[in-house]
Amino acid sequence: MAGNAVTSTNLTTITGAVALSPGTTMSGFPPGMLRGGVHKNDAEAKDEKADAVAAYNDAAGRTPTATIPPNLGGGATITPGVYDTSGGVFELTGTLTLDAMGDPNAVFIFQADSALNTARVSNIDLANGAQEDNIIWQVGNSATLGPYSTFRGNLLALNDVMVMKGTAMYGRAMALNNVVAIDGTSILPTTRVTLPNNPPTTTTLASSPNPSRKDEPVTFAAKVSGNFEGVGPTNEVLFKDGSAVIGSAMLDDFGVATFTTAELTRGVHPITAVYVGGGTAVGEAWVDFAPSESLVVNQQVLNR
Repeated sequence: MAGNAVTSTNLTTITGAVALSPGTTMSGFPPGMLRGGVHKNDAEAKDEKADAVAAYNDAAGRTPTATIPPNLGGGATITPGVYDTSGGVFELTGTLTLDAMGDPNAVFIFQADSALNTARVSNIDLANGAQEDNIIWQVGNSATLGPYSTFRGNLLALNDVMVMKGTAMYGRAMALNNVVAIDGTSILPTTRVTLPNNPPTTTTLASSPNPSRKDEPVTFAAKVSGNFEGVGPTNEVLFKDGSAVIGSAMLDDFGVATFTTAELTRGVHPITAVYVGGGTAVGEAWVDFAPSESLVVNQQVLNR
């Protein structure tokens, strides 16, 4: 989404709709490829612009959880919250991990009064259920995504967004007042801006035995169902007793994760299984299955 123009050079791919308002300028398509609709200052584009402005103002108006150093990444992990930086500029180098701590609805908001810059081959990883749709980068001026970087989240810049050669962006690029410019590659793979594709999943949970006795092993089996072009979910399932994570396991080839424990104390334990979501290659595409959480299984533990 851009207020003035969307420009592309060389080989680029945008997967998702493009909206412009009040401007109407688009250039570089082809050779750039569009996989979605185009709206130039029509009713839908104006609605998209209004929604983007509202989202920007909401993010900018949040009270920060913490003020953090401007240099992000370098192997650092950040948990959900609202973050600003004293200098007004975020610089991303190396790898930054956003850890949702088993909560698929966890929100991350980064407030940069001036700029966001990502270094060449920098990377954002998502862990424990973090979702691109729940990550907001609010930038008071302009943002530049460096060459061959991997970026995740919704980028809301007041002025310009520059996506440089070879970048893979999973999220939305929004330049409210000016230009989204995408610099493509001369050979495949292209520079990519991809609207998150999160096929839904369903997680069910069973336990055995139930009831059990204190110090007796109990096995919890979580089944995760989902499908995209014949491919099913992969990755990790967290097992929780109330809000506390008590174990984890990877899905097997049948979409089942099992966890066994003999550590449950006497009483009733509300156990849930949380599929944290995960990426799967489907041909040349990369699909991120959506997280899901099972219904509660009340595990009753009796005295010996």
